[in-house]
This record gives sequence, structure tokens and C-alpha cells, in this order.
Amino acid sequence: MQHRQKYTDSIKHFTNFVVHRPALVTFLALIFAFSAALGLSKLEVNTNYRIFFAAENPQLAAFEKMEQVYAKTDNILFAIKPKNGDVFQPEVLTLIQELSAESWKIPYAQRVDSLTNFQHSYSEEDDLIVGDLIEDDPHTLSTQERATLKATALNEPLIVGKLLNKTATATGINVLVNLPREDEKEVPTAAQAARALTAKYQKLYPNIEIHTSGFLFMNNAFLESTLRDMGTLMPAMFLTLIIIMYALVRSLSATFVTTLLIGFSAAAALGFGGWVGFPLTPPSSITPTIVMTLAIADSVHIIVSMLKAMHTGMAKKEAIIEAIRINFQPVFLTSITTMIGFLMLNFSEAPPFWHLGNMTAFGIGVAFILSVTLLPALLMLLPVHTTVKTGEKTPFMEHLAQFIIRFNRPLLLMMVLVVAIFGSMVHRIEINDQFVQYFDESIPFRTDTDFVTKNLTGTYTIEYPIPAKGPEQITDPTYLQHLDNFSTWLRTQPEVDHVFSITDIFKRLNKNMHGDAPEWYKTPAEQTLASQYLLLYEISLPYGLDLTDRINIDKSASRLTVTVTDISTKKVRAFNARAEAWLKENTPAFMHTQATGPTIMFSFISDRNIQAMIKGNITLLILISVIILIALRHIALGLTSLIPNLAPLAVGFGIWAFLIGQINMAAAFAFAVCLGIIVDDTIHFLSKYNRARQEKGLDARGAIVYAFNTVGTALLVTTIVLIGGFSVLSQSSFQINSYMGILVSIVIGAALVLDFLLLPALLIFLEDISKKLKRHH
Repeated sequence: MQHRQKYTDSIKHFTNFVVHRPALVTFLALIFAFSAALGLSKLEVNTNYRIFFAAENPQLAAFEKMEQVYAKTDNILFAIKPKNGDVFQPEVLTLIQELSAESWKIPYAQRVDSLTNFQHSYSEEDDLIVGDLIEDDPHTLSTQERATLKATALNEPLIVGKLLNKTATATGINVLVNLPREDEKEVPTAAQAARALTAKYQKLYPNIEIHTSGFLFMNNAFLESTLRDMGTLMPAMFLTLIIIMYALVRSLSATFVTTLLIGFSAAAALGFGGWVGFPLTPPSSITPTIVMTLAIADSVHIIVSMLKAMHTGMAKKEAIIEAIRINFQPVFLTSITTMIGFLMLNFSEAPPFWHLGNMTAFGIGVAFILSVTLLPALLMLLPVHTTVKTGEKTPFMEHLAQFIIRFNRPLLLMMVLVVAIFGSMVHRIEINDQFVQYFDESIPFRTDTDFVTKNLTGTYTIEYPIPAKGPEQITDPTYLQHLDNFSTWLRTQPEVDHVFSITDIFKRLNKNMHGDAPEWYKTPAEQTLASQYLLLYEISLPYGLDLTDRINIDKSASRLTVTVTDISTKKVRAFNARAEAWLKENTPAFMHTQATGPTIMFSFISDRNIQAMIKGNITLLILISVIILIALRHIALGLTSLIPNLAPLAVGFGIWAFLIGQINMAAAFAFAVCLGIIVDDTIHFLSKYNRARQEKGLDARGAIVYAFNTVGTALLVTTIVLIGGFSVLSQSSFQINSYMGILVSIVIGAALVLDFLLLPALLIFLEDISKKLKRHH
């Protein structure tokens, strides 16, 4: 009791200083907030999808190693579909030729591959001829010549499924870009140039659809999504929170002060990111939205308590002091636990979530400081009128408390069943990180890529850098035969749209050098012959269309690319496991390799995140439990708090499994974020419950009534605010953010229900058990 009295006196002294020098406190608080917010000028947007992978990520390391050997995979894909359904019409072929030529002018363009400039080879007596598949003006070609070209293209495995669909109704122009990655303007500059070409040729050829996709546009989509969310979600959140706040407290002054507080907290969070060098990405761009939502909760508890005290006749100054006194500890504890929850995102495998966690944690810390300094100081300076009809007893909360007390056993049983039922569904959630689906239809990349997937080819590619015995050994007949067998097996798999293997070039050259006889369409049987074929072919290729993207410098390995259909990351992992197992079982040891590429990287990131976050979540649970035990100074209450803290997660994730079934990287950090937030309600309720037991000497039932009357309204208000805020976040154009918004809203709603129904019933049940045990002894 002596310790509690010292604590109470300290809080009173602090609050007295604030309310007696409100102008000074306001000035100092604003200087602090402005200083943090100045870092906003240093913020930069990162548009590279590689930001999702830490430097030590093994899939990223393998991918970058492959890109050092072969050409980079960043590309722009123009998908072209004539409305009359036939690519081999003069108008369409002319468009392809013109757009292919223009594409070389796109900034950072390194290579352009299309149907017209495909390096087709054939024999002419004893000569090997290599040249563009369509060199002449398409309008000079006869119907028969175009039909022959169509048949040639449809019989070429390197074209069909990649540059031309199987029905010849859509085609593509693939532009490889080599970005220096020295300037964040590189991606939008190249994307803008590509879109300008699309607009130009769409106008010239109105009967032909043109869409732009590729990895460069995925990078650009990260930029567009970030800017869109910051331009729409932040204002929407700000307006939503102001409306909700005023509707609940009916005080212009309180609403104005809260608006300032959440605005400064959000700005400080972003400013902190700028000061320490964190880039803005789609995940970290929602930092201000989350901070504003969480910051308002601190204000609500203090303002509701102040208005309640004023309504009972207390003067404003004394009401502010009392509101700070009874809320300082729970607001401090909830801020600490929420900060810890977000700091646990540093366990994640994806750096953008480190940035989100650290920036949000800083913003929450600022919000707490401002809520006990700027908030009471401004409330002292501004007129406050009590229009909220609160009182010592809140009728609704009083009735709810009595209802729970009366039916505590049935409610306890019902809540346990609800938690068990929904908790049993959690295992049904499938993790899926298809990067195209990260963006909704408001982002052009998504709609354009869906068009490509539907009409031309798959978006997801898997790379296999396959070694030979040594330098100059890719022409070894054994290597080529095994590589061809692997390619053939891959093409039989239902997930595969296209396979790009050098063996298709060798088989075509072997046929060419044998008078184009079909029976010679097979890999060469002699290494000397294969080497000669390759040399002849390479010296015949034009600048920019060589084989450096397929064969390494010393010819000791080749790159095989598999394009798969629109399948989940779970199916990608399953397919890759089959492919790597086939290689181990059917090829020599020196050919064994592991797949790489963005598709593989995104397919494994969720699993790696979840495994990493398990450590973070265990650490979080231990820290929160210790904090609650120390704060409440009651072991039984501290242990009891674990149940209403964990149960909402089981219910929320179970509801998600029932309604949606799939989740992405959001699953990896949603647990930490949700636990850090929902523990707030439990802390506030148990803090008031414990105060009633210790200061007022009430039993469990009386303490529950007291807790509902003192904090029930505030908990309801903050829950409405939090759900409203995260519901705005659910409208994000970036699916990870959207999923987090929906999931956190569900869990927060479940937390309130369980804190109102399960926790009180559990407290009564435990006290009844304790009384029975005492009677028996």
C-alpha cells in the first residue's frame, strides 16, 4: 500500500505540474514532436521487390548469384491481342515489328525478344541461315507465307507458351532491362517510357489490345501502391477517427486535441524512419495509419475518465488530475505492450516489417508522451463542456455486468466452446504469397498481369542454373541428353506453361545441319559437332540477342527457365520439390541444382517468416506476461490474463480460416501485432478490477461491476475506434496491408467480446473455486 501511495503521489505531482503550467508543457511537447517529424524530409520510397528479403536470405543469395552469371530478370512484357483473334495478320505483325524496334529505346533496355525478331535458323544447301523470323514488311507477305510463318512459330518450343499462345491469338514482346539500382527514379522512368509506347501504339492500332506487365512493373506497383495508400488511406483514416471521436465524446475541444495528438504522433513515426534511414515500402507506408489508430486509444481513456469526473461535479482541473491518476499506469502499460508487439517484427525475415515495427513503436511511444503532457495541457487551455451523460454508473455497463454475474457459468462454458470451435479451424489456413495478388485491381500491374496470364502465358518463372562437368562442357552429349530429358519431363507437368532450355536450340541446329530432316530433331551425339553448331549459331546472332542470358562465360553451365501457371506458393514448392527430386534421381550428381528466382523467393518467404516469428511471439508472450505480473502485483491475475489475451487470436484466426482460408506474409506478423494491441483491453479491465479489490475491498462480483462502470465505456469506445481505423486499412491496395487490417479488426472485436464475457465469468469462477478450497481447509 505504501508503494501504491508513493506511485499515486508521484503521478499527482507530475499532473499538477502539467495543469498549472499548460502553456510551457504545450510548447515543450510541440518542440519534441516537431523535432521528430523533421525527419520526414529524408524519407525515400524503395520500389525494389528485393527489399522483402534480408541480405542473408538464402533464396535471395542464390538469385543474385545467378544474375551475376546470366542476364538480370527485370523485364517489361508487352502483351498484344488483336480483337479479330489472329496474330498473323499484316497489321498485327507490323505493330510487333515497330514496337520491338521502339522498345530498344526504353531506358535501361538490354534485350528485346519478340515474335518478329526471334532468331530462326534453317539450312540452305550447306549453309546455316540465322535471322529474324519475320524480316520483310508484313504487308508484302502472301496469305500462304503468313500461314507458313504461323506453322513455324507454333512448332517452335521456345516461342509457344512464352511469346505466342497455343492458339496464336495473343503474342508478347519481352524487354530485359538492366537497372543500375543507383536511383529510385530508374523504375518509374522506364515504366513511364513503356506506358508511353503502349499509349502511342494503342492509338495507332485501336483494334489491338496492348497491356504492359513484367517484373519492372511489379517494382513500379510497389511505388504506386505506397503512394496511393498514403494519399487515400491517411486522409480517410484521419477523417474517420475524427468523426468517431466526436460522435463518442461530443466535445469539440477534446476532438481537436486528440486530432493534434494523433497527427503529431503519426508525423513523428514517419520522421523517425527518415532520421534512421528506413525506406518507405507498402508495409511501412501504413505506419501513420496504424499509429493514428492506436494513439487515439490513449486519449479516449483519459478524456472519457475526465468527462465522467466532470459530470459528477468535479472541476476541470481536478477531473484532469483524477483522469491521469487512474489511467497513467494502464495507458503506460498498454503503450509498452503494444510497442513490444511491434518491436517483435524485428524477428521477421522481411526488412519492410522491421521498418514498420520500429517506426510504429516509436510513434506509439510519442503518442503516450503526448497523451500525458500535450493532451492534459491543451485540455486545460481550451474550454471543455460535458455533454456526455456518464456518471458513477453507466446504465448499459451496469446491466451488462449484472447479466454476466447472473449467468457467469453458462457464459463461461459458451465462450470456451466458441474459442475451441474457432481455434480448431486455424490449421485450415493456407499460406499463399503469389506476388501478383499482393495488388488489387486499382493498381494497373494487377489487371495487366491478369490479362497476360489469361491470354498469353504464366507470370511466375522458376530458374534452374544447371552445371555441366566443367568449362566448355555444356556441349557434352551426355549433359545435353540429360538436360533435354529434364526439359521433356517438365513439359509434361500440369503446372508448366513453358520451358526455355538450350537443348531446343541444339536440336533445331542439329536438324538444320541435316537438311532440316525431322528425324534429326534431337540433341547432337558428338561433342565436337555440338560445339561447332553453337559457334556457328552464336556468330550469326545480332547484337543484343546473344546467348549470354542462357549460357555462362566459360560454358560450364546453362540456365533453364520454367514458366508456371497461376498456382499458389504451396503448389510452387510442391512442384519444385518434384523437379529437384527428378534431377537427383535421373541425372549425374554434377547436374544437381536448386531452383531460384523471385517465384521461389516469395514461395519460401512466409515459411521463413513464420519460423522466425515463432521466436518473436514466444518472446513477446513472456515479456507481456512479466509486465502484467509486475504491474498488477498479483500472480493469479497475471496468469489469468493469458487466457483472454490468447483466446481472441484463436477465435480471430479461426474466423479467418472459415471466411477466407488463405493468407500471405501478414500471418507472420499478425500474431505479434494483434497480441500487442488486444492485451490493452485486458490490462485496463484487470487494472480497474484489481483497484476495486485492493482499494475498495470488493469481492470479484463487486469488482467486476466497478470495472465495467469505470472502464467499460472506454473499452467499447477504443474498440470501435480501433476497428474503424483498421477497417480503413483493409481498403489498402496492397493485399498484405489489407489482410492485416481485416484480421486485426476481427481479433480486436473478438477481444472485446471475450474481455466482456469470458474474463469476468472466469474471474468469478476462480474466486468461487478459491472460496470452496478455503472452506475445505
